[in-house]
Amino acid sequence: MKTKFYLFIFLLSLLAAVPACKSATKLYDTGNYDEAVDQAVKKLQKKPNDGDAKQLLKNSYRLAAENHESQIKNLSENNNELKWELIYNEYSAMQNLYNIIRRSPEAINTVSATDYSSYLNIYAEKAAGTRVERGMRWMEKNDKPGFKNAYTEFNEALKFKPEDFTIKSKKDEAYENAVTNVVLMPMDNYNYRNSSYNITEFRDFENNLLRRLQNNSGGSFIKYFSDQEARSRNIRADQFIDFRFSTQNTGKVKDEESTREVSKDVVVKETFYRPDSIVKEYKKVFAKIITTKRTINSDGTVLVNVRDVNGRRLWSDDVRGNHSWKTEFASYTGDERALTEADKQLVNHARENAPEEKEILKNVINEINNSLYSRVRDYFRRQ
Repeated sequence: MKTKFYLFIFLLSLLAAVPACKSATKLYDTGNYDEAVDQAVKKLQKKPNDGDAKQLLKNSYRLAAENHESQIKNLSENNNELKWELIYNEYSAMQNLYNIIRRSPEAINTVSATDYSSYLNIYAEKAAGTRVERGMRWMEKNDKPGFKNAYTEFNEALKFKPEDFTIKSKKDEAYENAVTNVVLMPMDNYNYRNSSYNITEFRDFENNLLRRLQNNSGGSFIKYFSDQEARSRNIRADQFIDFRFSTQNTGKVKDEESTREVSKDVVVKETFYRPDSIVKEYKKVFAKIITTKRTINSDGTVLVNVRDVNGRRLWSDDVRGNHSWKTEFASYTGDERALTEADKQLVNHARENAPEEKEILKNVINEINNSLYSRVRDYFRRQ
């Protein structure tokens, strides 16, 4: 019984190994020599004495190395300014093959793989140096597009020399010059000074807008500050956002009345002659239903401007917020029996009190805030 069990396990292992071998061979046949090396090493890790896998590894490594060396030769003769990092990538691929082979003792004995770590150091230095030179040329333009491009170049340089303090400092310097510091000025709430909406709610409006802009600035090179924060931290302001309520309309109660007449035939008398014989007399009754639709429509508009440090307007927009409230109730005259159940529900519906001015303004301003945030963010995202 045990013999059959072990035979079954052995057959399963053979079946599992077949796809890996086929996969390595297929990769080799299609010219994917780097991947074929990886698959052949995995095969030798499972079956160290597999002759086919050893031969496949030898051929795959030889052809992979020849391909990368050929690419390096061509790139060396190229005038491409970024050729050093392209050469670095080729050496990195060959070093990866070396590391893969080092995972298997049998693979080490099968192939004499070359360690290219010294070449990686050489070309990392060259690649980083080229990126730094490009970054410095962009810095010399002394404008925000130039500083943004310089930031990108220094960031690429750090991929090759991630711990280089000088490159990090240049990257930070480029960013500080590339970023646009936008200062959100306090809102002019002149139109609301005589309303029930107080200064606390306006400060909440400003703080909520600023917080949302800071959390989702719409660009890597945009920073938002309050006026107070910019002053206290001595932040260089590049642009200002100012906004004020240009219109405010707290709507008045508006009633629309409609009248309709209803009628129904109702039983007014029943005569019993015997249990199975009842004669009913009907009479038509009438009622008049007076329905009132009460509405309040309110709105407000904020004018927003983006200005440069000289006060020149760069962008402006009108942002509108609306609030609508409505209720419906009814009364009747005449005979109640003429009413349907739906009529009775409408007549008995409790009259809702109209919202206070403060609540109306809060809803209008919340809608304005949502729209204002989206429009300001989208404007700076386009910059």
